[in-house]
Amino acid sequence: MRVKKWLAALGVSTMLLGGVLAGCSSNDNKASQNGGSTDGQVEITLAGWGGNPSETRLLKEALEAFEEKHPNIKVKHEVISDQYMDVMKTRLIGGEAPDVFYLDAFEAPALIETGVLEPLDQYVTDEFNVEDFEKPMLEAFQKDGVTYGFPKDYSTLALFYNKTMFEEAGVEVPTTWDELEEVSKALTNDGVVGFGVAPELARMYYIAESLGGDVVKDDRANFGSDEVVNALQRIIDQRNIDKTSAQPTDVGANWGGEMFGQEKAAMVIEGNWVIPFLEDTFPNVEYGTAEVPTINGQKGTMAYTVSYVMNAASEQKEASWKLIEFLTGPEGMEIWTSMGFALPTRTSVAEKLGFDQDPLRAALVEGASYATVWSEGVNLPIIMNNFNNQFVSAFLGQRPLDEALKEAEEQANREIRE
Repeated sequence: MRVKKWLAALGVSTMLLGGVLAGCSSNDNKASQNGGSTDGQVEITLAGWGGNPSETRLLKEALEAFEEKHPNIKVKHEVISDQYMDVMKTRLIGGEAPDVFYLDAFEAPALIETGVLEPLDQYVTDEFNVEDFEKPMLEAFQKDGVTYGFPKDYSTLALFYNKTMFEEAGVEVPTTWDELEEVSKALTNDGVVGFGVAPELARMYYIAESLGGDVVKDDRANFGSDEVVNALQRIIDQRNIDKTSAQPTDVGANWGGEMFGQEKAAMVIEGNWVIPFLEDTFPNVEYGTAEVPTINGQKGTMAYTVSYVMNAASEQKEASWKLIEFLTGPEGMEIWTSMGFALPTRTSVAEKLGFDQDPLRAALVEGASYATVWSEGVNLPIIMNNFNNQFVSAFLGQRPLDEALKEAEEQANREIRE
């Protein structure tokens, strides 16, 4: 049902999409025989969203290295700055999509269902070494044992803590959630809260499932269950009873990294994107990172990952695969992730770049093997929106958590059924 809505929102049907793909099949067969060009020179298009200047430079460097290795393939790089997925969906349906493009794990299940992505297993050789990828990141782009994308990078969450505040309070870095709650009490004073919270499902999915519950069950919202409510109740209680936590807007900040950099929170759980942000914006803050504290003896964190995928309607599939193979292979991935803005999904590259031993990034790398990837079926966007709308009201103390989440669950499932 969700996939039909995904297409219907653009005013077309799955039959039209199937026609687009079918219409390209004969051209694709010809292209596969001659590399997509009669003179041996092939041009393929790679599309993605924009990044900061350093990331732009790194991708340019990786593409130049690819073209040097494959002089018969020219890559046209296209940046889609706004409404990336809306633009991509429109182009896929209209038969004008790029050969290779970025796909976030959050969007992957719905796109895989439509059939617009080329299965990639047929192109993989032993030399590519699929086993080198962090397993949770790779699985986010697989369905029924078929791989539709290879992850180019990822970000996990770790505990960021203010070393100066910890030293002044005489407390140790917490390794369990119970310790985090206690340490937060000692760190809360003079306009500073012990713990900064991002009250949204994308950040708390692993916490919600820490007592054995399922946020999503059979592609339906299930976050009103007792197990999920009980798991999240401690987040509510820390803010409204202990009064040792806050969300960024409570203290005049826009997001967790800024809240932490302004030293209005002694601890936050954030991703590796905070490291360059703090270096540039708050260079005087003394901080460290650690793995996210365990809950009920179990390690947990979130992971966010993006893959390169191939358009099933591409007329230049062999060349497109060579690009994906290079960019997600050891050489291309090393170039792209060398500055640590995002982390390499290949364990060998993380080790070569030293991220697994880096004082600030090691905790983030360590979490990759057990992380919950932000991707769960075709209905997650609906489930997320309804969860976030109601969870914040409970977080702010406006209504009981169980009541808020049960109402949100019922609304989400009504929307899914429609």
